[in-house]
Amino acid sequence: MPQEKTTLDRIYLSDYQPPGFLITTTALHFELSANNTRVRSQLSIRRLSSDQGSLRLDGEALVLESIRLDGKELTPDQYTIDDHSLTVHDVPSRFTLQIENCIDPAANTKLEGLYLSSGNFCTQCEPEGFRRITYFIDRPDVLSEYTVTLNASVTDCPVLLSNGNMLSTETLPNGRHQVTWHDPHPKPSYLFALVAGDLGFIEDRFTTASGRDVRLRIYAVERDLGQCRHALDALIQAMRWDELRYGREYDLDCFNIVAVEDFNMGAMENKSLNIFNTRYVLALPETATDQDYQAITGVIGHEYFHNWSGNRVTCRDWFQLSLKEGFTVFRDQEFSAEQGSAGVKRIDDAKLVRGPQFLEDSGPMAHPVRPTSYAEINNFYTLTVYIKGAEVVRMLANLLGPVLFRKAATNILITTMVKQ
Repeated sequence: MPQEKTTLDRIYLSDYQPPGFLITTTALHFELSANNTRVRSQLSIRRLSSDQGSLRLDGEALVLESIRLDGKELTPDQYTIDDHSLTVHDVPSRFTLQIENCIDPAANTKLEGLYLSSGNFCTQCEPEGFRRITYFIDRPDVLSEYTVTLNASVTDCPVLLSNGNMLSTETLPNGRHQVTWHDPHPKPSYLFALVAGDLGFIEDRFTTASGRDVRLRIYAVERDLGQCRHALDALIQAMRWDELRYGREYDLDCFNIVAVEDFNMGAMENKSLNIFNTRYVLALPETATDQDYQAITGVIGHEYFHNWSGNRVTCRDWFQLSLKEGFTVFRDQEFSAEQGSAGVKRIDDAKLVRGPQFLEDSGPMAHPVRPTSYAEINNFYTLTVYIKGAEVVRMLANLLGPVLFRKAATNILITTMVKQ
């Protein structure tokens, strides 16, 4: 039986090994219920390494109902299960795995995976939350094309959102309905998202440089919709800026932002379905300061810019976190500088480095921008990785100059774009 992970275990960069299997396509079906959500997955899998006879899937806080390989239900002696994983023995080189499991979103107080926020279903999967939804190879170098079907009560969840473009909607018996979404761009599991609940929205349109018409929406509870306009305007500005500065157009038919009260990260760049803490979306002149407005502009820009620097071009492993976060912080700093005073913005950014980040560097939490090991991945999200990482990118930009830096950055975003 696989050895249990303990709090003393450390993950080392030097131990990195490429994945033994690739999940080419992922089809998920959710029957949403507060205390007993049923998740059915169909995974198309191929072996990458000839010495991998068994497939290990990550999974935590899941109740396994059934597992089938190429349509045939497996017996207990054909797989091993523990609190952290499901291992299927003697798998072929190419196969389809069908898994059914149940989860309890209402009891998920860790706010990782699928949970309830003010009665609405919401997800947070970065860095390792997807394994609390279903069994999967939950690591950033395994990318898959997702099709997601959400089934829920029309009364409780009139809005059903996931990544990509909406394919279909259907009214079902017993007061339920379902919506199917498809994301054609392969992505790691940490970028999966779903939101389901009773939400309103405000809407606008954006036409890309090549003429694609994109529908933009910000979802929130009805009472908050009047405070969302600045965030929507900031999104439009960010989309245009990324086209002009880096030549990066948006690549789907819709882009959605959801503002929720219970969110353990400030915001999350899930592909086409960004989820934000309300702090970084809601603002009115009567109650918000200039700094509040600036923070919203910066965070909206940051998460949108991840569409390319992080989503389409992603990390090999979590030791590369600053490759997406440091670069994207630099991008959002430059964007924010152009929306206001570049001089004031640079002073503010320098204060953040010389103050809190320098303190981190001089204390017991000091670590390089790319650490060599970690015991808890959630402790990786530091000022050093984000802010000092951005300063490393800025140094390179200053050395190369604006013309060469744009060529270099664009080349990275194009040539390393995810292709499977």
